[in-house]
Amino acid sequence: MTSESEGPSDAGVVAVVVSYEPNLAHLSRMLTALASQTDHVVIVDNGSRQDVGGFLSAMNDLRLHFLPLGKNLGIAAAHNAGISWAKERGSMYVLLMDQDSVPDPGMVRGLLSAHEMLESAGNKVAAVGPRFRDSDSGRLADHVKFGKFRVERVLCPQSQRFVEVDFLISSGSLIRIETLNAVGGMDETLFIDQVDTEWVLRARAKGYRTWGHCDAVMTHSLGETRRRVWLGRWREVPIHKPFRYYYIFRNSLLLQRRDYPCREWRRVDSIRLLQLALFILLFHPHRLKALRMMWRGLWSGLSMPR
Repeated sequence: MTSESEGPSDAGVVAVVVSYEPNLAHLSRMLTALASQTDHVVIVDNGSRQDVGGFLSAMNDLRLHFLPLGKNLGIAAAHNAGISWAKERGSMYVLLMDQDSVPDPGMVRGLLSAHEMLESAGNKVAAVGPRFRDSDSGRLADHVKFGKFRVERVLCPQSQRFVEVDFLISSGSLIRIETLNAVGGMDETLFIDQVDTEWVLRARAKGYRTWGHCDAVMTHSLGETRRRVWLGRWREVPIHKPFRYYYIFRNSLLLQRRDYPCREWRRVDSIRLLQLALFILLFHPHRLKALRMMWRGLWSGLSMPR
């Protein structure tokens, strides 16, 4: 492992992994898988109390690089720090990864091939991302688009390797550095929720599009307890810690007030917030705390600068 002041030059793909109080055994597995598929991996640590740097040093892999932020600055700031690190060393692409995601063999090669094919066909590519397999259930998720009232699945025909989608989760997203220069980095005011959505909406407003790869896969942990409830249809809803509802509702309201999100997203997200408020009211185990954070988020989203 090398420190943040050292590293490659003219790297092709740099993986940016954000860590915060990681499971070190799991982190080791995912970094080993990532390092075998990318030129270099930079681990941006958001103020973990564990000695993540010492753990990485013990892995003794020169492809791994450690960038400690000293405190938790949020997922967007950590992504931007990793992206800047990659830019300074001449990277062509960044691959954004969560600490709870593990790429299948060949995932990065598939994403890179799809990105190059799409660009050679004249497309303005924001990002290309894999499908993800839920680490708990083993279920392989479909890609998604904005429907009339909800997010809908985008199925992968057997003859297609990738499909156009309306958004991707940040983990697994392969983005060209030139695109980041044109669109801009992640919005650090959002801290955690809607960071990936905001960037894709901003890129869409500038004429860029996102694609999902049908064969590239990663295992991904959703990280929250889930409950199966009836809200118009049967669905599994994550039970977040109460503080998360502040950011969920605040950030949605902030984006709703901006001028670049598309009409389809506004409609789907408004319905999602209503359903989420109903879920909190009826089913959340810490209902009063979650409702207080929701109302604080709504107030902040309406009152703070856009």
